[in-house]
Amino acid sequence: MSSAHSPTFPRFQLGKQLRELREKARLTTEDVGLQLDCSPSTISRMEGGKVGIRRSTLERLLEIYEVTDQEQIDTLVVLARQGKTRGWFARYGDLPASYSRYIGLESSAVEMRDYEALVVPGMLQTEEYTRALLAASASTAESDETGEAHVKARRERQNLLTREEQPLQLIAVLDESVIRRSIGGVDVMRSQLKHLADMGRARNVTVQILPFSGGAYAGMAGSFAILKFQDAPSVVYAEAMTGDIYPAADDVQRYADVFENLRAAALSPLESIKMIEDSAN
Repeated sequence: MSSAHSPTFPRFQLGKQLRELREKARLTTEDVGLQLDCSPSTISRMEGGKVGIRRSTLERLLEIYEVTDQEQIDTLVVLARQGKTRGWFARYGDLPASYSRYIGLESSAVEMRDYEALVVPGMLQTEEYTRALLAASASTAESDETGEAHVKARRERQNLLTREEQPLQLIAVLDESVIRRSIGGVDVMRSQLKHLADMGRARNVTVQILPFSGGAYAGMAGSFAILKFQDAPSVVYAEAMTGDIYPAADDVQRYADVFENLRAAALSPLESIKMIEDSAN
């Protein structure tokens, strides 16, 4: 499947290892920038997995960090090569940078824990619901082709839930306002709610609703998603005006704790499906 091939995950892996090597060498980004004749922010972008790294640049970094283990060097070279490929999502137009990096990482995840305060998670949206959201948020400069490209990109992302080999495990906690807010009109919303209930019965999908009756709860500041990988640390994507990705262990643990508190406060999966179906009628 095309969405399984993304340069984002190798970039993150490479950046993490380069940061560890720099810290082991007791060098700052300023120190390395001076030796590479680039800015400290460029080093930070490399370490954050935001850009691909040329082999010549990687080899120079490994010289600076005095890395001599050939097996480690070969591994990093492979990651750099994989990180220079073109992401599957590139053909769908210019997506926001942090969002592109997020869906690139999503392709390699084995589990997603998603809290949504306002809208149905992208993984569980119908095409009509997605179009209604895009129509409501689109600027006048956006064309119909751009909107349709975004719809197709989201549909391809959803294939992660139904792929034959290790489908993505999704645990979604939604504020009750998500199923009460009518988006796209009565028919679109009814279809979306029925789809949400159906997906909530899938073996690899869990949907839970946080009821209004529960009052205030942790996580009301905004939506976020935690991505878990087979052989790499988890990351968090927190939505703000632009969204950002947080790979630090402390950040991930903090969001993981909030998510577990949200799950504990939410209705059970069966109760949640019943509420969703009642809302659709």
